[in-house]
Amino acid sequence: MTAAQGNGAAQADLPIGVFDSGVGGLTVLRALRSALPDEGFIYLGDTARLPYGTKSGETVTRYAEQAARVLVGRGIKLLVVACNTASAVALGHLATVFAPLPVIGVIEPGAAAACAASVSGQIAVIATEGTVRGGAYERAIRAARPAAEVVSVACQLFVALAEEGWAGGPIAEAVARRYLAGVVAERPALDCLVLGCTHFPVLREAIAAATGPRVRLVDSAETTAEVVRECLLRSGLRAGQGTRGAGHGGVRFLATDAPARFVRVGAVFLGEAIAPADVELVDL
Repeated sequence: MTAAQGNGAAQADLPIGVFDSGVGGLTVLRALRSALPDEGFIYLGDTARLPYGTKSGETVTRYAEQAARVLVGRGIKLLVVACNTASAVALGHLATVFAPLPVIGVIEPGAAAACAASVSGQIAVIATEGTVRGGAYERAIRAARPAAEVVSVACQLFVALAEEGWAGGPIAEAVARRYLAGVVAERPALDCLVLGCTHFPVLREAIAAATGPRVRLVDSAETTAEVVRECLLRSGLRAGQGTRGAGHGGVRFLATDAPARFVRVGAVFLGEAIAPADVELVDL
């Protein structure tokens, strides 16, 4: 049974589906679990085809739909697109294909948080090539705050550093300075920077060192979790309104390749150990 087919209390006890191109979306899952401890989750990392950020919009849309279909087929009540690139280019498509299933991305919550955090209205966005190329953050920020000045920087190497576990130390700090020092120096009123990729919160300390204390870093994960909570309340889909479902209060992990690596690297993003038995290898 899919969320679209379920109803009432039974539907409320279905898990929430979350997907990303790999393990970076586990930072979003971490925030979701903190905000919604009674909810069950199914997380899919498309580790066989990451990163999405360097691929065309058409390819990302196709991959995103395939990942979403797997989760919908498992029976979910809401879909969270934890990948910034997929949120930027495929969110509308997914919402149409899987209607009436609620589909929530990370772009608009992150943009809203940035608009609230910035005093000057000068905001920087760091993301993958695909997210920057699509311009979704700029559009979302300017829709909420038309006078905002937005600069976007593609920081593709951050993804590799995060995946390798090189989140701190001289290498990460040098890469962050190379990407960001000039951007900050050229914009003395810049006071907010959006971490526009789910991998980037892992490098938060290195990024903060490069931007300095005047620039507030915004992670869309917590804001996305709040949007999901409000959507569940508004739709009457909060867990606990019916019989406890199989996924209630827990997490199931799906990976499209290298589950052992998913366990090892994913623990860094999730902030806790992942049991190998909890990761299922799937084919999209």
